[in-house]
Amino acid sequence: MKSFNQTRVTEFIITGFPNLQGNHTLLFILLLFIYLFTIFGNVLIFTVIRSDPQLHTPMYFFISVLSFLEIWYTATTIPKMLSNLLSGRKSISFAGCLLQIYFFHSLGATECYLLTAMAYDRYLAICNPLHYPTIMTARMCVHLAAVCWICGLLGPIAEIVLVSKLPFCGPNKIQHIFCDFPPLLSLACTDTSVNVLVDFIINACKILVTFLLILISYLRIIRAILKIRTATSRKKAFSTCAAHLTVVLIFFGSILFMYVRLTKSYSLDYDRALAVVYAILTPFLNPIIYSLRNKEIKVAVKRMLRRQKIFTREEGEQSGIIAT
Repeated sequence: MKSFNQTRVTEFIITGFPNLQGNHTLLFILLLFIYLFTIFGNVLIFTVIRSDPQLHTPMYFFISVLSFLEIWYTATTIPKMLSNLLSGRKSISFAGCLLQIYFFHSLGATECYLLTAMAYDRYLAICNPLHYPTIMTARMCVHLAAVCWICGLLGPIAEIVLVSKLPFCGPNKIQHIFCDFPPLLSLACTDTSVNVLVDFIINACKILVTFLLILISYLRIIRAILKIRTATSRKKAFSTCAAHLTVVLIFFGSILFMYVRLTKSYSLDYDRALAVVYAILTPFLNPIIYSLRNKEIKVAVKRMLRRQKIFTREEGEQSGIIAT
């Protein structure tokens, strides 16, 4: 009989999309397009907001932080998924798997907190407009963003420590599209009820509390908007919240069903479908939602392009003068 040390799993195989084995090339092209668009869109939004003084307001500050966050959030999973689609052996080391889980969950938790801070910002702007400039100062915005990042990065540490102590002695196939707590716990060759309970408590506190705070904020926002007399003012007030509310519903709608549960996993296809929504589609849709529905960002992009053309033209003229 082999000892535990001899049979301990040192790497895992990520099965990915087993039902789409014959379409890996097409899936790779589609996923690569989504990833490149996500990176380009979020970099564009971040750059435009940080470079345009007219967008240096609390609302756009938080949008720029969210765009910066989405760049790293997608980088934790999609590059490895792209590599696995082209590789015959879709392996990841035990340490690499834990690192992927840590960064994916810490950045996901940061997004939960950041979306809550954005809801608080909209609540103050609409429900308490007179005191809004004195409360939501630049210093306050930076502090809120820093707290979101710190709490997010500290959040999954307890779960990671508990998982790292579990024995994994085979099988080593992770039935998912990337490393995550539920599919990894199902491979442990010991009772994981404590891990499942700890995951449930942490995720319930993190996800349910933030979602409840956002819900309360929007209930008060809607009540305040309904008291506005003119339809034009009501529409303008709600339009400032529409993009954020759309992102909240998509993001929280998927992670609630995935992580706030007392079971290791539901059906494998169910888990994969949810993972596609919150890990791939939500970051992909964010630039679309915030750019297409936001006139200020579209105008700022046009201003930036005009400045770039003027700068390029001036460089060309200077080069011509020097040449002559």
